[in-house]
Amino acid sequence: MQDLSENRVLIYIFGASGDLAHRKLYPALFNLYRKGYIKDHFTVIGTARREWTNEYYRNNVLKSLEELPGSFNQKFSFIQHFHYQSHDVTDSKHYDTLRELGESLDRVYETQGNRIFYMAMAPEFFSTIAEHIKSQNLLSDTGYNRIIIEKPFGRDYETAKALNDSISKAFDEKQIYRIDHYLGKEMVLGLLPIRFSNPMFEQVWNRKFIDNIQITLFEALGVEDRAEYYDHTGALRDMVQNHIIQILALLTLDKPEKLTAEALRAQKEKLYEALRIYPIKEVAKKFVRGQYGSSDIPEHEPAYRSETKVDPNSKMETFVAGEINIDNDQWRGVPIYIRTGKRMPEKQTRVDIVFKASDQIFDKPADKTIITIDIEPTEGISLLINGKKIGLTTDPVGYQLSYHHSAEQLAEVLDAYERLILDVIKGEATNFSHWHELEATWHFIDVIREYWDNNAPTDFPNYKSGTNGPEAADQLLKQSGRSWVYNPEPRTKR
Repeated sequence: MQDLSENRVLIYIFGASGDLAHRKLYPALFNLYRKGYIKDHFTVIGTARREWTNEYYRNNVLKSLEELPGSFNQKFSFIQHFHYQSHDVTDSKHYDTLRELGESLDRVYETQGNRIFYMAMAPEFFSTIAEHIKSQNLLSDTGYNRIIIEKPFGRDYETAKALNDSISKAFDEKQIYRIDHYLGKEMVLGLLPIRFSNPMFEQVWNRKFIDNIQITLFEALGVEDRAEYYDHTGALRDMVQNHIIQILALLTLDKPEKLTAEALRAQKEKLYEALRIYPIKEVAKKFVRGQYGSSDIPEHEPAYRSETKVDPNSKMETFVAGEINIDNDQWRGVPIYIRTGKRMPEKQTRVDIVFKASDQIFDKPADKTIITIDIEPTEGISLLINGKKIGLTTDPVGYQLSYHHSAEQLAEVLDAYERLILDVIKGEATNFSHWHELEATWHFIDVIREYWDNNAPTDFPNYKSGTNGPEAADQLLKQSGRSWVYNPEPRTKR
């Protein structure tokens, strides 16, 4: 058995003083350390513009671990692996300093030349950093070199391609890990086993039996401290182009021959090529956008346009609902409805697979059979089936069979960032996006974005905080006689 504690690596974190590093990366690395996946032979070089000392940086890392389990001695031992170097990403001499520090720490921690470069900062610097990593010889000759790129990977196809072309001058495709933390979530990882290890599901997972698929990603919070970023990005780019379309792919791709990165990517790419790209004139019929207004129930929540660092006349969407169609033999004619929004009634990520009704022989119509996959905050699966109503009747009635992971079970598994960072260390690329996937999804998204940018909304804000979004999102389904399966009670009236 492989000794996981022998995962040897030096990690450069560009943006080490930022929010992502503090909230996600340092806790994830500590949990990997606490659980034994990394131990003596790892080290981190944090770099940012701020003039910090090693001691100040380590205390900053230690502060990010306050709510995590583990003894003080364990946390103190962990932060000794962290080293800081202030850095101007445009100054070549600073990369020379980073290279020299890396070579020194490689000898101390015996990392065998293995390098990970984590881009935890604004995307506009990715290209500059990648180019300097190569030109100033930070790449290792003795171990592996891998770069982790956070979203957003471009704003449209053209900017994404330019970014990819630039990074590809320093790293080849097998070395680039485009991280989408949704692909590290336990139940997202469970989608393929649900589909392909249950014959009763696998045989009916197609257009002959399924009426529609619904994907919902609701957030109860507003934009919070991401307002400046969000007002230039919006829900379509922030959630649909990556998280939702990745989940959609896992729900609808053809069965790969093996569960390898190459085989899975091939099926994803084939699926993305089958996404119907709408003519501009059809976007208004297929996609709905919204922006949250204020609410006084149960407590005051400001409108999006009143949030700090948001343009008071902003036309940016905080809600998207849409119908996606796949033009292949397996899914043609099955609408896939997607929704995502901020200031929803509650936080919820789930998938509902709605099956077609059977031929009617009973006096009372049967409920539709529905598979619900809960991704967060609860994690599990439930099946709504029909049985006989108790008593002197043959009327069908719905019963729910369900299984959900317990808190004790979930406490033992790696969270999304832990799992994905460990995958990069191990060189496992299955749960990361390939450039050809992004290329296809941007072509799909760009048509919607183009229509919206050229046809500014006149009704924003069009839903109150704490509701399920604008009325048009319900009408999107009602026009074909359908409705949302998940319909939580609003915290306030629309």
